[in-house]
Amino acid sequence: MQILNRLKMELSNQEYFTDEQYIQFLTENNLSPTEEYDKPTMQKQLLFTVIDVLEAVTNDIDLMTGISTEFSDIGQAYQFLEARIGQVKDKIAAIPDPEEDYSCFSLMYTREPVPKHRYKVVDNKTIDDMLKEEFGV
Repeated sequence: MQILNRLKMELSNQEYFTDEQYIQFLTENNLSPTEEYDKPTMQKQLLFTVIDVLEAVTNDIDLMTGISTEFSDIGQAYQFLEARIGQVKDKIAAIPDPEEDYSCFSLMYTREPVPKHRYKVVDNKTIDDMLKEEFGV
């Protein structure tokens, strides 16, 4: 399935915009509309595109008026779209990044041990001499 068709499917085949406008949204999220959709590598970008489309719809009163025929009023349509945007953002947050194959604790066990430092005890006379040398006290 091509990415453009997958975007439309994610949007429940609602014709919010023209194909040309959908292609623009996809391009802005580094997706080519004619490529075959590959979920493991493209899902996050596709969902970011869905958010962009839904946010564009909520910012266009004329589109909102057209959508409100499915709902009792524009306010209810807006609430639905905001809830849908929230769901998509949650879905994006749940998708692990491919480069994140480790947990936040894994580095504790994979690093080389830190060499132990030896500390030198400095007496008060040495500190006084250093202060006199530095500040003339």
